[in-house]
Amino acid sequence: MSINKESDIEANLQIGPTDKGMVRIYIEAKGIEIPMDFEPDEAEEIADEIRAAAKAAGAMKR
Repeated sequence: MSINKESDIEANLQIGPTDKGMVRIYIEAKGIEIPMDFEPDEAEEIADEIRAAAKAAGAMKR
């Protein structure tokens, strides 16, 4: 699957800190659970990438 391919799969997404000082992105879909833990600096980089993608997507809509 690629970024531009649409899918009918529904998923739940949770993001938050763990008790061990990590940032967890937790995805649950169709009985599959994917916990992904990141160091805080890695999470900041991911957040920057999400902001950049949102900005680019917003520019395409205008």
